[in-house]
Amino acid sequence: MTPKGESQKSRTVVVEDHPVLCDGLKQLINNQPDLACVGVADNISDAKRLVEQCKPDLMILDLRLKGGDALDFIKTLRVEHPEVKVLVLSQYDELIFAERALRAGASGYIMKENATDEVLRAVRKVLAGELYFSDRVASAIVQRTLREKPDSSRVGVERLSDREMQVLQLLGASYSPREIAEQFHLSRKTVETHCEKIKHKLSLHNAAELKQFARRWAVENMTPSQPWVSSGSHNGRRKK
Repeated sequence: MTPKGESQKSRTVVVEDHPVLCDGLKQLINNQPDLACVGVADNISDAKRLVEQCKPDLMILDLRLKGGDALDFIKTLRVEHPEVKVLVLSQYDELIFAERALRAGASGYIMKENATDEVLRAVRKVLAGELYFSDRVASAIVQRTLREKPDSSRVGVERLSDREMQVLQLLGASYSPREIAEQFHLSRKTVETHCEKIKHKLSLHNAAELKQFARRWAVENMTPSQPWVSSGSHNGRRKK
């Protein structure tokens, strides 16, 4: 329920699985005269319920969530609830994931390391109907548009689909194809097909080269112990 007197405030929901950060975002939003946090969730199932019940104007969304794929969730929101704007707040390298989030339907991408005033600026910009991403991302987009040589650490990776990117990341975090299949509720054969497509796009010749590339890429590009999906089921190897 929305507290009395908040009907003119922009309604925001926070979907974040880190309790301290979630509480901090809720407090930050509720301290603003023009914003109200009308709900929080730590998984995609509850996030869907929040959208139906709270009718938010904006969702602040982490990419790493329990119960599904956040990018797929953004795509679903774009179709089923186009009125809900999405601002992604993530630890994942923005040069790798910001464009994917924007293509999925998000209106903004901001790193968790940013100061609170920058988060509020991103929130208000997205609510105003604009896109928000950093100058770093804007520069990378311009360079790609001008067909400049891409960063060597990202050569070929940009050609991967969202699912292939997820599989690559989990391979880099030492997940086996069986464990990846369990994470995404897929068959092992489907995951192995994704692996074959990744090898082809990255010009890798066998599973050993793929594993070596994935681990090196994860070290260079990903925050340690932060795989794409929530990984409590992975034998405790990547638990928080």
